[in-house]
Formats: sequence, structure tokens, C-alpha cells
Amino acid sequence: MRLRTVVWSLLCYNGKVMNKKVLHVLEYFKIIERLSAEATGESGRRRCEALRPSDDKDEIEKRLEHTEDAFNRIVKLGKPSFSQNNDPKEYERRLSVDGAALSAGELLDIAGLLRNVDEALKYGRFGKDEIQDSLTGYFDELGSLGDIRKEITRCILSEDEIADDASPRLKEIRRALRGGNDRIRSRMNEILNSSVRDCLMEPVITLRQGRFCLPVKAEYKSKVAGIVHDQSGSGATLFIEPMSVVELGNSLREQELFEKEEIARILLSLSEAVSNNMPVIMADHEILTELDFIFACASLALKENAVRPVVGTDGIVSLRGARHPLLEPSDVVPIDITLGDDYTLLIVTGPNTGGKTVSLKTVGLLTLMGQSGLFIPALDRSRISIFTEVYADIGDEQSIEQSLSTFSSHMMNIIQTLKHIRGSDYLVLLDELCAGTDPIEGAALATAILDRIKSTGARCMATTHYSELKSYALTENGAENACCEFDVATLSPTYRLMIGVPGKSNAFAISEKLGLPKALVEDAKGRISEEQRSMEELMRELEEKRSLIEKDRAFIDAEKEKLRKEKSTVDEKSRKLKEQRERILREANEKASNILSDAKQTADAAIRKVNKYGSADADIVALEKTRGNLGKKIKHTKEAATKNERQDTRHKALRPEDVRIGDRVRVLSMGISGTVHTLPDKKGELVVLMGIMQSKVKLNDLELLPEEDVSKTVSKASHRSFSKAASISPEIQLLGMTTDEAIAVLDKYLDDAYISHLESVRVVHGKGTGALRSAVSQFLRKHPHVEEYHQGEYGEGDAGVTIVTFK
Repeated sequence: MRLRTVVWSLLCYNGKVMNKKVLHVLEYFKIIERLSAEATGESGRRRCEALRPSDDKDEIEKRLEHTEDAFNRIVKLGKPSFSQNNDPKEYERRLSVDGAALSAGELLDIAGLLRNVDEALKYGRFGKDEIQDSLTGYFDELGSLGDIRKEITRCILSEDEIADDASPRLKEIRRALRGGNDRIRSRMNEILNSSVRDCLMEPVITLRQGRFCLPVKAEYKSKVAGIVHDQSGSGATLFIEPMSVVELGNSLREQELFEKEEIARILLSLSEAVSNNMPVIMADHEILTELDFIFACASLALKENAVRPVVGTDGIVSLRGARHPLLEPSDVVPIDITLGDDYTLLIVTGPNTGGKTVSLKTVGLLTLMGQSGLFIPALDRSRISIFTEVYADIGDEQSIEQSLSTFSSHMMNIIQTLKHIRGSDYLVLLDELCAGTDPIEGAALATAILDRIKSTGARCMATTHYSELKSYALTENGAENACCEFDVATLSPTYRLMIGVPGKSNAFAISEKLGLPKALVEDAKGRISEEQRSMEELMRELEEKRSLIEKDRAFIDAEKEKLRKEKSTVDEKSRKLKEQRERILREANEKASNILSDAKQTADAAIRKVNKYGSADADIVALEKTRGNLGKKIKHTKEAATKNERQDTRHKALRPEDVRIGDRVRVLSMGISGTVHTLPDKKGELVVLMGIMQSKVKLNDLELLPEEDVSKTVSKASHRSFSKAASISPEIQLLGMTTDEAIAVLDKYLDDAYISHLESVRVVHGKGTGALRSAVSQFLRKHPHVEEYHQGEYGEGDAGVTIVTFK
């Protein structure tokens, strides 16, 4: 079952692969380079490099789901590492031979892979009760071989060192080796300190061919009995092993041979254990490779602020706030593009360097990314369609080798495209269609080509300078104009794509702005035909109307948003007032019930005494005392009610100078106490902190709390703190906040958590640029309640989480 699942996962994108040329033209492989850089292991990088667009909707949706689930896991738990996922295929091939063994370094590679498996299992188990997604099966199917990993790391310390405790026999051999070495050195030192010392070149012990030797002067060879193992280059020094240590040396060499044999036996035993479990190891490697690839896709989406696209098969493309991923985020201008619904042909016009080609490439590249299962840099609900083929003719295609002009090269690409396109599942992108030739002939040819493409049902987006194509888009069903906006006042493009409006070259306006005499500009205008002048005038009027409509729409949208916020505020206040009224009524009913009950008890007692004193010998004084007590009770109740009524009506409007930052106040509309956070602005509005919530309220909606009320509030808060532990979360999310916002929220949260007697909490701030993490760290360093804090470890959220322990 495990192997079948792994093989299935690796069969993704085995549908029809798009032509390689369009991948180069649209710079798809630069995206793949960025994706590969996000993988943590070599196998994962190779998996990323093999990614290609697919036309299989089920596989695309599955891959997008994997990316989305990995994205969510990274945000919550941090990104796992698969850097030790070493490819075991070569080891499997060698171990298939009987008696074969792996080296110490190769076995450590296997141990590293198994360690990676255990770390991945730990990551998969972390938060498993809360996280059940499409990746759960991958983690569940990993097979842990922890016993083999521990045995390998116990026996092998490094590529060149086997532990003494790898086996009892190896331990015994090495003990004998150390003893033999000690005996030889002791004997050699005795010789060094004897009369032989004068025969030596220098009083040292050297090793030659694994034997202990003395550097003897050649002329004294006869005075030092032993075996010559080497001599110096000049022949003046002979390296002689004294006869008295030869036998000890032989014994030592014998132990060394025993050591080699035992190490070989240990490596063979470990290799057999690996070989017996190689199917599990291979499957684990493939799962880790796929997980590395999936998390690389999610990591890239996180870096590019990309979203999961809606995927269709109807040829409709609708991109909202789309950004070209290879442009600097600070430079790129988001664009909105629709194609394939009301029209299948979009003709983009406008001046040079206005962003026409970038718009073309954005549509093509985001389509390829989406069909590869990657998130796209756009806003939510952006839609792509699955295309069997994407054809793009963009850039300078001049070929010196083939003696082809730019026009001829582009025309050959278009001819090939026309041969293959057959319906709505084809996307054609044409840049500066039929440029580089006679304008009249080029415009006629471009119109014919676009008409042919439109007739096939294929989706097409083309850029041009030809006015004839603007007219074609205005009159032809299924075709639409678009333009890249240009600010004539500043002589610069805005790079905004405006659909429904043909663009202008703005040659006259630009020339006049640059200083060309007005007479020359007017002369040039007079040389164009009346029809062309009418067309230019029409486009100018359309541009002016579009600009006005845009401003009106922006104003309307702003007003709608303002009304929505005001309605939301009113609804919230209404809800809180309703809750406050119900609470007051409930409390009043409770008080009334208590008063009636108390009065009833007092009256019952009085009646009993009256009945008792109704006899002839009644104690009139006691009866009168009882009546007086009853009267006092009623009077006290009335006074308490009057006092409460006066307190409810004593509020008067506050002036701006009446409040200071830090004052305790009550927000009357909410019935909640808080602290003044900012001074009133010109509108009489200020920010009040109420727990972890802050709200902007009117000055006349506040009531200053006297010091006694503040102390009561604090007293009540201390009572409430005992029940906080049952509701306060052991984790706080600071993602998306500015540094100031995050520190303010964190300060209040730590106080609540400390009062609630939590031992430790998790602060989730994400990785990002590291600024928020640094600010949190500096704040925690000085916090009086914090005993210790540290960055989250593997499985706790890594660098995106800080663990805080209270005193």
C-alpha cells in the first residue's frame, strides 16, 4: 500500500507537456529555479527541476491542495527540513550482490535519511489532532527504522572512526592494541636512554611502514641490532626497528589485522540490516522527496504572497491584482485581466514601455504556474483555465544564422501556431503582431490573422500599434480593446491595464511636451486623414469619460465602504445596548426579588410578634420597637434606590481637558470599563483600551471613574483572574501585525497569562524579515514576569515561534 501511494504521487504531471519554446519565452524556468532554491534536500531540488505544466485538472487540483495544506502547516508549525534525505538507489544496487557491504560513510548516509524520517514523523504528529489534511497520509505512511539508525550511530562515530563499543571483540582487540603500544614505547624509551643514544641522529621514536623505529646514523648500523625499514634521502640515516621490539611489533600488527577483520564484520552486519529493510528505506526516501517538493511549493507561495487560483476548463481567465513574479515587488503594478468570457480576443494598445508586453507575459506565466500546481501572485478568487497548449510570440526573434528578419521570424512562429490551434483550450499570446513591415500591409495581415484565430475559438491576447486593429476590436463581436494607461502630464506610463478602452500612441502630446514647436505638431495633425482624426478624437473622449467614470467609481466605492463601516458600528452598538439593557433588567429583577423576599421575611416576623403580643398582657414597648425596625428597613431601601438613581443620572459631558492618558473610564454605550490610550482629536474621538481590545469612541460616550470605582474594578478583576485560566489560550498569534501593535497586544496577553497561572505560552510571530521576532525578543528580555524564553525547536514552529516560561 505504501509503495503504491508513493508511486502514484510521483506520476503527477504525466499528461501532455507543453512545447518547450513557450516555457523559455515566458521565463518559466526562472520560476523553477526559485522553486528549487526552496527545497532543502538534493532529491527535492531534482523533483522541483522536473516540474512541468499539466493539462490534467484532477492532478492540478490535487497539487494545489497539497501546496495549500503545506502553506497552512508552515504558518502554524514552521517549515520542516529534508536536508538528510540522501538518495539510497546506488546503495540498493550494491547491496543486491551477496556479501556486499557499505562503508562507514555510506552507512552514516543511511542513518541520516532514517533520522530525517523520524524528524518528519515528529513534525507530522505535532498538532495531529487539529490538523488532518491531504498531507496526513504522507506522514502516516513513513516507516520508522529507529533501531537500525541507533545501531549505526552507536557503532560508527565518523567516516574514519568505529566506536570501541561497536562489539565486545573489537573492544578487547583495541585494549590489546593499546597495551601493545604501551609496551613497545616503554621498551623504545629504555633503548633511547641506553648507550645506543649516541648512535642516533636524534633521540626520537618514529613510525615506518607501521613499525616503531629509531633514526640511526648509517655508520653506527652495526651497533644497533634490528631490522632496517627505511632510510633518509641522503642515506645518512637508517630507520631501524630494534630486535628487542620486533616480536612486540609483530604481535601489534597481528592485533591490527584482527581489528580490520572485526570492523569489516561489523560493517557487513549493519549492511545486512539495511539491505533487509531496503524496500522501506526506498519508500521513505520517495515520500520525503515528495514532501520536500510540496513544502518548497508552499514556501515559494509564502515568499511571493501568492494565492491558490480557481481552476476551470472553460477557457475563461480572470486575474485580479496579478503581478509578474519576476519583477521587483516594489516596482510591479498589479493588473486586472479578463479573457474568454464576453470576448475571446483582447487587443492591447498604447505607447512603448507602457507595460503591454509585461501584461502579455503575466497572463502566460501565471497560466503555466497554475497548471503546474503552483500558487500565483494575485488576489483571491483569481481564475485560470487549463489550456492544452500555450503559444507565445514575444520579443525579438531575428535570426542571423537563418538569414531571417524580425518580421520573417515572427511570421514563421505565427504560421506554426495557426497549424495547431483548434479550440478554446488553446491560448495564443502575440506581441507587436505583424510589426516590422509596411504599416498598411501589416495592419491588414494582422487583422486577417486575428480573425482566423478568433474563428477557431482559441483565446488570444495581442499587442499592437495599428489603429486598424483598434477599430476591428470596436466593431467585431468576440473582440475587445484594452490599453496601458499613460500619463501625458508626466510623460510616463502608469502600467495600469484598462479593458474596454483602446490606447493611444500619444505621439503628438509627447512631442509637444518635449518641446517640439506647436506649429509642427498642428502641421502633423493636419496630415492625417479625417477618419483617423475622428478616431483619435473618439479615443480621447473615451479616455476622458473613462477617467471620470474611474474617479466616480472610486468615490462611490469609498462612500460604500464608509457606510458599511458605519452600519457595522451602529449594529455593534445596538447589539451591545440590547445586551446592556437585558443585563440591567435582569439585575433589577434580581434586586427587586431580593428586596421583596427580605421585606416578606421582615413582615412575617412582625406579624408573628403582633399575634404574640395581641394577648392582654402584650409588651407594647417590644411591639413598638418591632414596628420601628420595619419602618427603618423600608426607609433604608428607599434611600438605596434613590442613591442608585442619582448615580445613574449624574453623568455629564466631558471636555477634552478633563481626560488624560491612563485615566480609567467607562464606555457608556458598551457598559465596559477601560483606560484612555490617546487624547481626543479634533472630532472629539479618542482610543480606549478595554483588555486586549481597543476602540475609538466619542468623548461624550465616556464617564470618568473615581478612584474608589477603580479600586473596585481592580478588586473585581482579581476575582475574575481565577477563572481566566479556563479560557485564556496558551498561544497568541501576532502574524500580520506591525511591531507596535504586536508589542501592545503581547504585553496585555502576558499579564493575563501570568495572572492565570500558565507555566508557559507560545508566541507565534512568523519568520518574515525577522523584525517582529527581534522586537518580541527585546520586549521579553525586560518583562518582569518572564523567567526564560527561547526560539521554537523543530516541531514547535522553528524560528517562527518563541516559547515563553513564566517565573
